[in-house]
Amino acid sequence: MSADENTPVGWDEARRLAYQAGLAASAGAERIPLADGDGRTLAEPLRALTALPAFPTSSIDGWAVRGTGPWRRVGRVLAGGTPPPLTEDGTCVEIATGAMVPGGAAALIRVEESAIGPDGLVTGVPRPAPEWRLPGEEAELGEELLPAGTAVDPAVIGVAATCGYETLTVRPEPRAALLVFGDELLTSGPPGAGRVRDSLGPQVPAWLRRYGATVTSVAGPVQDTLDAHLAAIRAALQVADLVCTTGGTMHGPVDHLHPSLAELGAEYIVNTVGVRPGFPMLLARVPGPDGRPRFLAGLPGNPQSAVIALVSLVAPLLAGLAGRPFPAELPQVEAARPVPSRGRDTHLALAALDPTGRVATPVGHVGSAMLRGLAHAHGFVVVRPGVKVAAGDTVPFLSLPLLPGERS
Repeated sequence: MSADENTPVGWDEARRLAYQAGLAASAGAERIPLADGDGRTLAEPLRALTALPAFPTSSIDGWAVRGTGPWRRVGRVLAGGTPPPLTEDGTCVEIATGAMVPGGAAALIRVEESAIGPDGLVTGVPRPAPEWRLPGEEAELGEELLPAGTAVDPAVIGVAATCGYETLTVRPEPRAALLVFGDELLTSGPPGAGRVRDSLGPQVPAWLRRYGATVTSVAGPVQDTLDAHLAAIRAALQVADLVCTTGGTMHGPVDHLHPSLAELGAEYIVNTVGVRPGFPMLLARVPGPDGRPRFLAGLPGNPQSAVIALVSLVAPLLAGLAGRPFPAELPQVEAARPVPSRGRDTHLALAALDPTGRVATPVGHVGSAMLRGLAHAHGFVVVRPGVKVAAGDTVPFLSLPLLPGERS
């Protein structure tokens, strides 16, 4: 295992490396019921099992007519039925929206634009454009509707159901475990007497789930010894593709993460990132007990820094493991106020968006150990090295995931 903690990786490069590592390890597929697909990722393209629509479909309630009017009524067509064809000019059938248009019909007339005379005959004028949907209008048989790597949401489920799917072939959900390091941490009650309340154990699993992982275990605080760290990491590697740890990413007297990685034969993908807050973070590839690679993300102990490590390294890694595309460019917003540079490092500045989602205002209480600002923010204004952001400037914005399955 090689690492140079004196040479931080640039933030954009760190995200790219994390995504590529996850994508290279992405493998496998499973078939699940259609209704269980929300939040998963397509492992193969979704193709039309039939033409859509599969048959000519009425867009209106009215009459399907043949020949010139007036027309003699010879039946009714409701959705779900297969009508006989119209074989005689001057005949029509009443037709409902969504019903199959009978063969031989020349036009459809809206019910509100028709009349039935005393003799029982239908009169009216069809509109110039046909008022039915033609087979294949939405998709042809076998057409690719959505590519592999698409995140499944309710709309995707609806498309699949329309085509006749009962199951979806999806990527396995990445499994994640959390280890909390630090003898100074309390797991209940208010802080005091030199000890602080652990805020990462309760919140990190929720972030992991929102980035698409299944959380398999949460443990800690782990005793501040090398043996305890090694035992905890080995146990977590048995049940997870990704182990996240909190704290211990520096090289202090009770920071045992780096020695643990060396003992495990791990390989650094990223060791230290040029980003503020959040500097002492890492991502390593660890040989798994079954021969498949596992990953360990070392998050700083300071809460806001830990969240920045999540959005910087864990989010792209999980996107890669899930086989999803990862956006190369971030959306742009307008900065409502100046945002300072952090010299050679990228500055991720917590900010709230206005109701339009186009203007970002930096929030207060943004120290590395603070979470109050995070609770009022929608994401981060990204200030790259050497850039000075003035009010009104257009800047990249990295959103926090607001709903399960959403990704930045």
